[in-house]
Amino acid sequence: MTEQALYDLSPALRLMLVGLAVALGPLVWVWIRSRSAPLPHRLRMLTLVTLFLTFDLVLFGAFTRLTDSGLGCPDWPGCYGSASPLGAHAEITQAQAAMPTGPVTHPKAWIEMIHRYLATGVGVLILTLTVVTWRARLRARVTAGINSVAAGHAGLQPWWPTLTLAWVCLQGAFGALTVTMKLFPAIVTLHLLGGMGLLALLRAQSARFALTAGDLRVSNVPRATWLLLLATFALLWLQMALGAWVSTNYAVLACTEFPACQGSLWPEMDFRMGFTLWRELGAGPGGEYISFQALTAIHYVHRLAAYVVFAALLLLARQLYRVPALRANAHWITALALWQLATGLGNVLLGWPLVAAVSHTGGAAALVVVLTGVLFSCRRVSRSALAPELRASQSPA
Repeated sequence: MTEQALYDLSPALRLMLVGLAVALGPLVWVWIRSRSAPLPHRLRMLTLVTLFLTFDLVLFGAFTRLTDSGLGCPDWPGCYGSASPLGAHAEITQAQAAMPTGPVTHPKAWIEMIHRYLATGVGVLILTLTVVTWRARLRARVTAGINSVAAGHAGLQPWWPTLTLAWVCLQGAFGALTVTMKLFPAIVTLHLLGGMGLLALLRAQSARFALTAGDLRVSNVPRATWLLLLATFALLWLQMALGAWVSTNYAVLACTEFPACQGSLWPEMDFRMGFTLWRELGAGPGGEYISFQALTAIHYVHRLAAYVVFAALLLLARQLYRVPALRANAHWITALALWQLATGLGNVLLGWPLVAAVSHTGGAAALVVVLTGVLFSCRRVSRSALAPELRASQSPA
């Protein structure tokens, strides 16, 4: 089998054209649906469409990882120097013949490239949002004294789209490193967390546009609820990092019982090897094969942290339910916490089925979206500043 260069930029332009084609559908749809709406409404709609497609991209990224398709095309950004697996048919056939169950097969190549097409399309949409927001902001500043519409546009904040654009570029770089560093666990983990971060940025951006358009009502919450929200959000990110570490090290099946693991509530574990972060896939800190005890440590720490996060989510949902405007969010948080419990147990007890594994990632992504929305939908105030009915609901029973 011929050696393939890790980076081949020759198909980059064709890949960008494919991304543009992917983005044209959502752009045309948003333009048709909102062409008579004020600009902040249009930008918010385009952001929500981009958020939806990014959510799909995160799920498809999980599908790509879980089907071992991350190296379906062993170079970047194309596939054997081509913009699609069609142009690399001969090379993929040769690699598949040499290793029929290996990382490079025709189905895996298509899965990997579709993931890249979706990512490029999302990048085009985010670039469009950034350019349009900056253009509106600059034009409005010039004409703000002439009409009220321009004055409203002057309130648009282009920094969120700009930060999101920088983030998606960084995420693309981690996507390239995922391939060129051969699924290095720390890089794959950061790539997954980067996708979750992109969801959070887009949700924050949609909330900012909603505030500018007057479509978002901010609710007052007591200081204790606000601090609980921040703590739960931080715990969620820690748990996602632990979950990504489990997935990228293939440690899900280290424990196939619940609540015990290997017949014990505290199985034999090797934390040092398990949580050595900078090492190759399947290797220990000294290059030796990673031990089963290390995989057990990775799995069991994630499981123990899950108990804490589950309790925090339910407690937060209980507190948010007391605020009438945030009750829908409380219902979503409760439902998603139960979803994560069910899919996590499904992964352990059913032998890591693909549907349960992808669904578990989807639940985490949905929690990021919901909690980010809550952060932008409420503000911390002292208990004395709350409305009387809300103050009464916050009093101990």
